[in-house]
Amino acid sequence: MSPSLIITIIAVYFSALLVIAYITGKNADTKTFFTADRKSPWYLVAFGMIGTSISGVTFISVPGAVGLVNQSGELKAFSYFQIILGHLVGYFIIATVLMPLYYRLNLISIYTYLEQRFGFWAYKTGSFFFLLSRTIGSSLRLFLAAMVLQLFLFDKLNVPFFMTVLITIVLIWIYTFKGGVKTIIWTDSFQTLFLVGAVGISLVLISQHLGLSVPKMFTMIQSTDYSKVFFFDDIKSDKYFFKQFIAGIFIAVAMTGLDQDLMQKNLTCKNIKEAQKNMFSFSIIMAIVNYMFLMLGALLYIYSTQKGILLPAGADKAYPFLAMNEFGTLAAVFFLLGIIASSYASSDSALAALTTSFCIDFLDFKNKPENVKAKQKTIVHVGFSLAFLIIIVLFKELKQTSVIDAVLSAASYTYGPLLGLFSFGILTKRKVKDTLVPLICILSPFITLLISYNSDVLLWGYKFSFETLILNGFICFLGLYLISNSSQKEEKIVI
Repeated sequence: MSPSLIITIIAVYFSALLVIAYITGKNADTKTFFTADRKSPWYLVAFGMIGTSISGVTFISVPGAVGLVNQSGELKAFSYFQIILGHLVGYFIIATVLMPLYYRLNLISIYTYLEQRFGFWAYKTGSFFFLLSRTIGSSLRLFLAAMVLQLFLFDKLNVPFFMTVLITIVLIWIYTFKGGVKTIIWTDSFQTLFLVGAVGISLVLISQHLGLSVPKMFTMIQSTDYSKVFFFDDIKSDKYFFKQFIAGIFIAVAMTGLDQDLMQKNLTCKNIKEAQKNMFSFSIIMAIVNYMFLMLGALLYIYSTQKGILLPAGADKAYPFLAMNEFGTLAAVFFLLGIIASSYASSDSALAALTTSFCIDFLDFKNKPENVKAKQKTIVHVGFSLAFLIIIVLFKELKQTSVIDAVLSAASYTYGPLLGLFSFGILTKRKVKDTLVPLICILSPFITLLISYNSDVLLWGYKFSFETLILNGFICFLGLYLISNSSQKEEKIVI
């Protein structure tokens, strides 16, 4: 595609987002920014959450990772779907355990539960770890969109990567700063249409280039080693089924149920029943869409093998390279729309959630007049935008792994304390020494890191994968138990 065509596509796409933002942002105040006045239709939230959850990481890294080979010479194939199956269980736990809790307490920031259950320091610690987790994770997701735009547009215009990232973040800031989560629920639904459409059209177009009908496409994929989903042979392998499945459960609970970003959308539904409808619908659609991405990855490697195409180094570059150079203009257009939609749907949502969490949890918004809230909200919104910019530029300089591995690995360490805090609060009735909670939550990731890096020696050759999140949460849970007692009177709100 020519640079002029790419610029035109981006301009039209963002014009549509700005129109949606203008309509939804009318008469919006800070309450609308944070809660959407609790009037969001559940089906709209469910559909929009697909785009938020998938992000550019899934759009590029999941297809690319299908053809990766680990140090033991094993093909990664569809092993990622084992994690997705675990997600289904995790989403069920969220819908039946966490969401009723949040609705019963009428929360805006879910971390205020920790204050009611444990105290001031637990509350601030939980919110801090969310801010850390989401800022890093969303920055890495947005990195992919900036990388694609840089590779296929801005390099040709001699625009430096820093400016590409800056332009990307400014565009997101413009359409989210007024309406907040109310705007994002609508823009994310709009963007999810392009995301799902892009992967569907890519599957059809690649099949056509291979001379395959849709049924024959399924048959060809199933006949290759790429389609292997379940791995039961070696418990030490990072692809072992139960490691991935159980990790998937806890990843879903931590990265969705304990995440202000995704829960903020759920809390904009009218009531708990509608929010649960949203979660159950979302979980089924998510599994289907992720399997489509894995199929896409298999087709990419089948195509490159049959055509004798040498793919660029790095799994994250396989899909962009083929989409923009091999499958024609239509495929390139939908790839570009898909990567923009997936990355921006995740990042715009995160920006609003980070702003909400910081304002509610650290600036005590409930006791301030509206004009002060509006000013501080804008400052915080800009601050997190700048944090995204800095992290993306640094990651580009240090990048040594696929982005999906980087996101999940970072989440294992930053979401672990949240998993420990919420599970201890819900599963026990013990009272902790609140002032020691930050120490426990800081130590648990470091202890997890030491055990993980030395697990082959300490655990007879066992190597951790994404189940480090479980280990981290367990260590935090154990630490909280050690600083707790059951002799004091129970809190009125414990679950």
